[in-house]
Amino acid sequence: MVNDAPYGSEKAFNALRLAMTLCSQHEEVKTLIFLMADAVSCAVPDQKTPKGYYNIETMLKFVIENGASVRACGGCLLARGLENIKLIDGVSRSTMLEFTQWNVDADKIISF
Repeated sequence: MVNDAPYGSEKAFNALRLAMTLCSQHEEVKTLIFLMADAVSCAVPDQKTPKGYYNIETMLKFVIENGASVRACGGCLLARGLENIKLIDGVSRSTMLEFTQWNVDADKIISF
């Protein structure tokens, strides 16, 4: 679970570093990423970052291409005026119902 905006703090960055390592080193682990609150802006496409700076979009695309499931909270998108934007390919809009089920089914939950 990621709660913070993609830039400004390193919570999203660190969450995705962990997810990238899980996807590349532990393929047997089912990696699920739920973007909540300001973290839904991580799923906005066409992110431009300064040279040498990490890019959350690139990191999300890596984990998606390597088997992770990524969801963005629909209510959080709505609250930020982002409900009608296109999300990064592979990121789906979701609900608290799905997030709740992910938590019920999970062996471990990590929050950033």
